[in-house]
Amino acid sequence: MSSKLKRLNRIKELLTEEVITSHESLLQLLAEEGIEVTQATLSRDFAELGVIRTITENGPRYILDTQESGRQVAKLIGFEIMNVDYNESLIVVRTLAGRAQGVAHYIDRLNDKQILGTVAGDDTVLVIPNSRKSIPDLVQLIKKMMTELKF
Repeated sequence: MSSKLKRLNRIKELLTEEVITSHESLLQLLAEEGIEVTQATLSRDFAELGVIRTITENGPRYILDTQESGRQVAKLIGFEIMNVDYNESLIVVRTLAGRAQGVAHYIDRLNDKQILGTVAGDDTVLVIPNSRKSIPDLVQLIKKMMTELKF
C-alpha cells in the first residue's frame, strides 16, 4: 500500500473516530503517528476524500461527506477502466494494472440489483449479472462510467 493511500485511510479513520475541529489538530495527530504531511497536502487530501467542515452543537468539525467522496471516486474510476467486453453470460472489465480491485469495489457499492457480484484480479474485473437480459444495461452503465465521469 502506498504512503498516500495509508495516509488517506488514516485520515478517514481519524475523522470518524475523533472530533477534528482544525487542520492543525489533524496534522498534529498524524505527526504523532509518524505521518508527516504539509498543510497544502492535507487540503488536497480533504478535497480528494470529500471532507467538509460542518457546524455542530459543539462547534465546527470536519467530516466525510459521502456524496462528495463518491463523486471524487467516480471520477477516478472512469479513468481506470480501459475496456468493457461481454459474452452471453458475463461481463469483463479491463482496468489499468493494479486497479481491478478498486473498480470491482466501486461496482459492488453501486448496489445495482442487476449485479450479483464481481471478481477482481490485477487488471480484470468479472461482473456477474443477475440474468442474461441485464447484460446490455450493465455494459452501458460501465461504459457510461468510462466517459461521463471524466472531467
